[in-house]
Amino acid sequence: MIDKLPNTKSAHIIANQVGRCGSAVAANYRSSCRSRSHAEFIARIGVVEEESDESKFWLEMLRDTNKSHAIEIDSLIKEADELTAIFTASGKTAKGNRDNKK
Repeated sequence: MIDKLPNTKSAHIIANQVGRCGSAVAANYRSSCRSRSHAEFIARIGVVEEESDESKFWLEMLRDTNKSHAIEIDSLIKEADELTAIFTASGKTAKGNRDNKK
């Protein structure tokens, strides 16, 4: 998707942000799966949630600034929203499990 953006400075800036936070979702999720403690998992899944939400933000910026002509951006925004909801629910479940142990 990033490679299909127009060759403008503003599109490059947004593309860079989408690439960074989109790849951070995957890297931080992998890291959360290797957490050494429950507290560490909660912290790491929180970062995943933030990066996923930021990805959605930058995709919306692409759509709203008309930089994404000829790209199916709405399906990517929907996917980012769904992933954010999944990671948010995972974090809430982990926090609830932590609180129930106390």
